[in-house]
Amino acid sequence: MKITHISAECYPVAKVGGLADVVGALPKYQNDAGFASEVIMPFYDNKFTKNEEFTVIFTSKLNLGKQEYSYQIKTLNNNKIGFNLYLVDVPELLFTDFVYSFDDTERFLAFQIAALNWMLTWDEKPTAVHCHDHHTGLIPFMMTQSNDYAVLKNIPTVLTIHNAQYQGWFSHEKVGLIPEFNFNNVGLLDWFGNINPLASAIKCAWKVTTVSPSYMEELKKAANGLESLLSDESAKCTGILNGIDWEVWNPTTDSYLVENYDINSVEVGREVNKKWLCSQYNLDFEKPLFAFIGRLVGEKGADLFPETFEKALQKGNISIFLLGSGNDAVEAELIDLKKEFEGSYNAFIGYDEKLAHIVNAGADFILMPSRVEPCGLNQMYALRYGAIPIVRSIGGLKDTVIDISEKGGFGICHEEVTVSEITEAIERGTMLFENREKYKKIRKKIMSINHSWDASALAYINLYKSLNQ
Repeated sequence: MKITHISAECYPVAKVGGLADVVGALPKYQNDAGFASEVIMPFYDNKFTKNEEFTVIFTSKLNLGKQEYSYQIKTLNNNKIGFNLYLVDVPELLFTDFVYSFDDTERFLAFQIAALNWMLTWDEKPTAVHCHDHHTGLIPFMMTQSNDYAVLKNIPTVLTIHNAQYQGWFSHEKVGLIPEFNFNNVGLLDWFGNINPLASAIKCAWKVTTVSPSYMEELKKAANGLESLLSDESAKCTGILNGIDWEVWNPTTDSYLVENYDINSVEVGREVNKKWLCSQYNLDFEKPLFAFIGRLVGEKGADLFPETFEKALQKGNISIFLLGSGNDAVEAELIDLKKEFEGSYNAFIGYDEKLAHIVNAGADFILMPSRVEPCGLNQMYALRYGAIPIVRSIGGLKDTVIDISEKGGFGICHEEVTVSEITEAIERGTMLFENREKYKKIRKKIMSINHSWDASALAYINLYKSLNQ
């Protein structure tokens, strides 16, 4: 069995969000389980590509409408990431220091066409092609409908929806950019008057998955316009919960941490990391530390942070640390809070991978008041490192965190994304922190929960097998 993943992101090559973490881990675990799994992604001009060596294994040209572009396929010279990695280098479109931009229609169409053109030359075709999000959403259509790819039409395709809010819409005026197909089938591209790559992939892929079971059910009610389509196609849809890379996110061996620890040395290890964090960012070590890591966007509830943090901090019995960026107005308000709550609050505007690891190892609670959370990985990282997640019960958060009020519970959950509910959840966290014995017991309990990719990787393998029977 040979599985080819196609994605715009893949950790550690290029990361914007959780998509990169999934594509950087799932193929590795599939390979470890004995199934050949590889990744094709764009070749960006970033730190990773500057520091690594690549070999050109294929050179050709592609047509994007009437425009011709030269491209190369490059492979990473070492196998340190755990699977074969192939990068599509279209210098005029993809070789940028960013992943997403205003001209993504042309950029990712060129990427998909180049990947399929190269696939035509393979002696051994894939057992399945696994597409991730709308950036690769036209591949199932082109494989089954475009004349150029007729020999690929019987290869099963799987689409995983990581976030249905983003669908890649573009005007029918650009339909000529897509390799020639029978125009009678143009409806497979259309959704409400536009070409919609995500909708097209839902229609054309053999199987559709989401990154948690709850998210799949939620999308049938709220999917940014795709609700009826997902309901109609429900027979081929399933939710498979994401995992996390158990090797990268391992407090025992994590080189980013100030002090490593395991479930038996968690008290000492986390204390060292928390002291470092509080020292670096002028926070009170003795107070419970609540932290947020992620994008400052409405989906994450970040627009409520300034008011929520202000109300929560006014009582003076907690500390808050934020690591994130994404909205200039929210960022400005969060920076202003530093003056008012010096010594109890700080924020790092931006993203730093090392700091993200240390926050998980040092913060007492991780906040995730998401309006939309297809799966969520931060709550799994938190559990792995012994930080208690405070989450809104939605999507993958609902599937992975049980409230402490319930039997076997270990997290703090709230139902709505409001200032009052988030501050109340923080207050519950403060009360738990003060009950030291219960807090320590829960911390050890959550570190024993296994959210590695092992089970999920095999679930995908079984899905591929079902398509080839």
